[in-house]
Amino acid sequence: MSKIFPKLAKSITIAAKNGGPEPESNAPLRVAIQNAKAANLSKENIENAIKRAAGKDASEITEVVYEAKGPHGSQFYIECATDNTNRSIGNLKVILGKNGGEIVPSGALNFMFTRKTVIEFPIPEGKDLEELEFELIDAGLEELSVDEGIVSAIGDYTSFSSLCAAIEAAGISATKSGLQRLPTQPIELTEEQIEDVEALLDKIEDDDDVQVVYTNLG
Repeated sequence: MSKIFPKLAKSITIAAKNGGPEPESNAPLRVAIQNAKAANLSKENIENAIKRAAGKDASEITEVVYEAKGPHGSQFYIECATDNTNRSIGNLKVILGKNGGEIVPSGALNFMFTRKTVIEFPIPEGKDLEELEFELIDAGLEELSVDEGIVSAIGDYTSFSSLCAAIEAAGISATKSGLQRLPTQPIELTEEQIEDVEALLDKIEDDDDVQVVYTNLG
């Protein structure tokens, strides 16, 4: 949690900086707060993160995306929030270089990932999932899947607001929602190869400037 909480707080600050401090009129901020609450970030820390958006530190934060290749054909989309892009790219080059990876030119992985709306929630009691799927199609739903009691509603990235609203209207509280980059051609690796990739993934995620990392692991 010592690594997760600062990243969640930073996502709230960025959302408030870009769209204002009122969640009612700022959808990305509502999502950031929702995700922070799901991870048990305290109300005080959430409020402080919103207030921080008006300060000098927030004005210097830049959102930047780096693309990288790793061992065994692995690929990474790395989303950062930083006040020093030279530090961020420098740190990532060192991490990748020591673990069989490298930064690739921006846009090199455009066709390897697709941006999607992903909303997660527990299986709702008294709700038929087939009926729910039918209800959400008009809101932009493309796929509804279940894994270990968690439902994932997936749609095009342009359907984020409409899909969130439809799920809320159905009386369902999402535990996590946002835009994600999903691999178009997921790769299958051996257990040993997966360990190599996950070891690199852990090191990337440990960097303070890194907010989210997406991979093409199947």
